Amino acid sequence: MWLFFALATTFIWGLAELFYKKGARPDEKYAHLKICISVGFVMGLHAVFTLLTKDIGYDPENLIRYLPVSFFYVVSMAFSFFGMRFIEESISDPIENTSGAIVSLLCFLILGQAIQPSSISAIILIAIGVVGVGFLENTGSTKRSAKLGKKMAVIAFTMPFLYATLDACGSFLDIFYLDEVERSPLVNVTEETIEEVANTSYELTFAFVAILLYIFIRARGVKYELPKQRDKLLAAVCETAGQFTYVFAMSGNGQIAAPILSAVCVVSLLLSRIFLKEKLTKNQYFFIFMVIIGILMLAAIEGD
Repeated sequence: MWLFFALATTFIWGLAELFYKKGARPDEKYAHLKICISVGFVMGLHAVFTLLTKDIGYDPENLIRYLPVSFFYVVSMAFSFFGMRFIEESISDPIENTSGAIVSLLCFLILGQAIQPSSISAIILIAIGVVGVGFLENTGSTKRSAKLGKKMAVIAFTMPFLYATLDACGSFLDIFYLDEVERSPLVNVTEETIEEVANTSYELTFAFVAILLYIFIRARGVKYELPKQRDKLLAAVCETAGQFTYVFAMSGNGQIAAPILSAVCVVSLLLSRIFLKEKLTKNQYFFIFMVIIGILMLAAIEGD
């Protein structure tokens, strides 16, 4: 069953990326904030459902204790949603998925963990691909500044990199929070409940952020009308559903599931090409596939 859940998670999260992109309309000024509200709303419902149906012994203090990790995850997603308004999903998603490589570098630089030569090769491949994509953004027919203006083009293209960096910081902190129960900053947790306690804390934090953002956009005279948020809510549902199946995938055979899950960017690329009709140049696809191959290599190596 773990294989089914791994494949389901990969497809569901790829589908979430598709709906995120559809909901991040460039002509809708606060589209990225409305997506955050939608995600926070659905995650909040899931957190309440977890607390009502599962005995995880949740201590509200963990909401504060886990806040540093939640902060990186929430802010990274906000940056991602903003970038989606202007950057093709075929470009942004592979860049965002380089967060795993950044985590490996952080573990090497800060924790002194050894990196296998094959992992270094994968990271170099990712770096070359990302630099190639970045170079093409400012040359020839792919020059985005001609459409958005130089300043906005730079800001938009920076968003996937900010997501990757901040998400990596959150994942890196998770090592300290989730690796060993005895030394975890979380309180009243066990080996069986620590991951769900952390996830519930994250979801509740996102829900509180959603409330604040809703108050902000309403104060600016912007309406959040549920019937008009279909794509945003579908993305939020897929995001949360993917988190649910992810737990079962990793608990069954995490070493093999992890490389499969890293293929989310491949699913996202295919769905974007089919449903969003995104068309990139051959050179762009070449460098993007370098990034994807590097990500898959790194996931397979780390999963061994």
